[in-house]
Amino acid sequence: MTNQLIILCLLCSFSFTAQSQNLVELQTFKDTRVINTHSTETLKKRRLDVRIGHRFGDIAGDRGGFSTFYGLENARDVLFAGEYGVTDNFMIGISRAKGGGSMPDGTRGLDQLLSLTTKYRVLNQSEETGNPVSVAVLGVASMSAAEKVEGTDIIQAFEQFAHRFAYHGQLIVARKFSSRFSLQASGGITYRNLVPFGDDNIIYSIGGASRIQLTKVFGLILDTTLPLSTFRSNTDGFHPVLGIGLEIDTGGHVFQVNLTNTTQIMETDYIPYSTASWREGEFRLGFTISRLFNL
Repeated sequence: MTNQLIILCLLCSFSFTAQSQNLVELQTFKDTRVINTHSTETLKKRRLDVRIGHRFGDIAGDRGGFSTFYGLENARDVLFAGEYGVTDNFMIGISRAKGGGSMPDGTRGLDQLLSLTTKYRVLNQSEETGNPVSVAVLGVASMSAAEKVEGTDIIQAFEQFAHRFAYHGQLIVARKFSSRFSLQASGGITYRNLVPFGDDNIIYSIGGASRIQLTKVFGLILDTTLPLSTFRSNTDGFHPVLGIGLEIDTGGHVFQVNLTNTTQIMETDYIPYSTASWREGEFRLGFTISRLFNL
């Protein structure tokens, strides 16, 4: 009887380990975000993610070089966020970002952004259920907490309280092809209640992302976002968003260093105001620190 009990315990332990390993293997990305775009990953139930994101100034170009120590003396955007897993497939988060994207002519967008983020994973890739891909739906609502500027016709005049708001919705589809390679595609829509003269309130966008596992600890990540706007296709000064980074998984947290041309972090900010160009040296160093807590 004792031997049978020991064997049963060992079998249960092996089964639990196998299920845990299978769950890890099906993890398409290591983090809920790639570089600029979200991934299909959600936080596990009752897990809290405290994260800090940073974008420095231009490394090269007219505003970079040694005079700004290759952008390290300038902070273009800073993000502080707390996100929580309500269930294994649904997470919510709140964040504060410096923000402040601008048009090619220098017209400012919204800054000092307070954002509410929700993400629901509709499908999870699994051989057992026959799902070939993971699918997630993302929602972002941002409000500018900037001080109202009186007597002007710019966005910051905030003639109505609703003018402070911008929204973004996104459908994300991803597949993990092997233990070392994941690929993702997405489509989104961004809506701003107030825009600069001649711009579009609604901007559609498409994007892609990938992750290549280099070692047990290091992963190479890439993502891109292309705004689909008539105004942007007919006006010089707008560029697709492109990022490349190195992801470091230390077990307790995920640390990421990246290079990207976008100056901003939130979707409601970088998608409408993607005016920096890689070819002109307007790309920057950035980093993200994500620390997970079990509650």
